[in-house]
Amino acid sequence: MANILVVDDEMGIRELLSEILGDEGHVVQLAENAQQARAARLAEKPDLVLLDIWMPDTDGVTLLKEWQRDGLLTMPVIMMSGHATIDTAVEATRIGALNFLEKPIALQKLLKAVQQGLTRTPEPARPAVPAMRVLTPEPVSSVNSIGAVSTQFDNRGYPAVAAAPVQPAAASPASQFASLSFDLPLREARDAFERIYFEYHLHRESGSMTRVAEKTGLERTHLYRKLKQLGVESVKYSKRGE
Repeated sequence: MANILVVDDEMGIRELLSEILGDEGHVVQLAENAQQARAARLAEKPDLVLLDIWMPDTDGVTLLKEWQRDGLLTMPVIMMSGHATIDTAVEATRIGALNFLEKPIALQKLLKAVQQGLTRTPEPARPAVPAMRVLTPEPVSSVNSIGAVSTQFDNRGYPAVAAAPVQPAAASPASQFASLSFDLPLREARDAFERIYFEYHLHRESGSMTRVAEKTGLERTHLYRKLKQLGVESVKYSKRGE
């Protein structure tokens, strides 16, 4: 997991990159202009920066020069633009940019560039793993009518161990589909079906957008837009961090 700063004046680009990189397990900071980018760089050193070239207050190349001049260009920077010339890309690379991505950014190019940038940054030292403790199950105890605690034993004379509570099973797609009303207008019925369809695949793939995209035959960028349109939250299906 890395700390990535995304600097772009277009809200749609910031949100899309945040969702994609967040799904990859990264912590994403967002800045819509150079002023916010400067503050984010000083507040918490990012492991990598995705920097747009054309911005209203200060362009990305000028900000890159600032960081290089002030000794703050200590992290990989990937430049982004949909209108930059080859000369601009060459200049940014000469100043210290690691890579240049042309908008609209292809998903595989984005992930590859981010991976290359992060592999060039040394990983922080990992904390030592604490010693493991062997936990013995607690015997089942009960309180009698006079307040005394008595321990229950099984038929072999050993203390009885309480069984873990059984978690209720999630509703199956078949049961959800059976509850789908065919009296709905076509658009609403289609949205309801697609919601069940995508929730099924998200649950099956533990929230992995990469695998869900492969299963459903959609590009990940299209998949993100479809889930947002349907109101399906992919995060609650993810097992990351448990």
